Amino acid sequence: MLKRKEIQDMTENYKTKKDITIGIFGSHSAEELGISAKAFGFRTVLVCEKGRDTIYTKYSSKLYDSTILLDSFKDIINPEIQDKLNSMNTIFIPNRSFSVYTGYDSIENRFRVPIYGNRFILRAEERTAQNNQYDLLVKAGIRTPKYYRKPQDIDNLAIIKIQQKHNPLERAFFYAKDCEDYKTQSEKLIKQDIIDEKELKTARIEEFIVAPRFNANFQSYSLESLGTIDFAGFEDRIQTNLMGLLNLPAKDQLKIDIPIKNEEIGHHGITMRESKKTLVYEAGERFRETCKKEYPPGIIGLFSLQGAIPEGKNGLEFVVFDVSPRIPGCPCVGPTSPEMRRLSLIHNRKIESPLDLTMLEIETALKENKLKDIVT
Repeated sequence: MLKRKEIQDMTENYKTKKDITIGIFGSHSAEELGISAKAFGFRTVLVCEKGRDTIYTKYSSKLYDSTILLDSFKDIINPEIQDKLNSMNTIFIPNRSFSVYTGYDSIENRFRVPIYGNRFILRAEERTAQNNQYDLLVKAGIRTPKYYRKPQDIDNLAIIKIQQKHNPLERAFFYAKDCEDYKTQSEKLIKQDIIDEKELKTARIEEFIVAPRFNANFQSYSLESLGTIDFAGFEDRIQTNLMGLLNLPAKDQLKIDIPIKNEEIGHHGITMRESKKTLVYEAGERFRETCKKEYPPGIIGLFSLQGAIPEGKNGLEFVVFDVSPRIPGCPCVGPTSPEMRRLSLIHNRKIESPLDLTMLEIETALKENKLKDIVT
């Protein structure tokens, strides 16, 4: 495992914006990140797989000062690529694609480029990892859906969370009302080559929360001068082909026999009644404090608590069923969240996107000569 001091020492001579380059992984949220980085006056470098770069190199080329094209995303770990990044004094911003394509072992042990945030907490996103996102939520005292250890325990509508067989970035969730339904649904998906029987054994089976969904996006700071945590706004996912089916009347949905996909295709911004937002703020703060204890130095940068607001025994409650311990990748939050105006007043500068908060901490760290406090 890389020692944090080794990475911190690399940033010792980075004193101004001209001294550093923001490193961007060419997928997931690269465009959103490029916009914020350039808006804050930083140089940028895009690392992308050949054939997947058109949106960046053709349609958004002004967002990136340099581009490194790879035969495969995993080649980012090659020494010559790391040397290129370090020659630019790169501060790399991790996203979900970076975690999936590079791999946690490589990120933790071989990627010798300073990362903004905590590289060691990225692994917690995996449901099968030790001390994973569910463990953190429980330790933080945040309500999570009821967990079924085996299909035979299902006593209500459940959602089964499993990776797609041929796409490690996307999940192939399905739903079951009991054990028999679970067997029928899973066997069908295996025959259709959508899921793998081996992966099914480690899939998470949990209660389906019948309630409106709210993905709450936060920025956690390492620098005391910026405070501890900012709430950036809510959004929800647009998923294919699920959303297409939901656009049909129920009687017509029943005519279609195709596997449901929860594959993310977009986002839309939403708001919450002010009187209930305290539930979400408190959950974000508790999660942040737990991460500091469980994954020192804690969570630095953007993260998301994805949940719903059902009616509980004592009124409405925030139930969290998924965590993104890195850039959530939800560009709709900037233009749709009223929180951006509030954050602009708090920080005395225009904040138009959650990623502006990330750039704000990097900028502030440079001014305070504390860059080492925000990298691992």
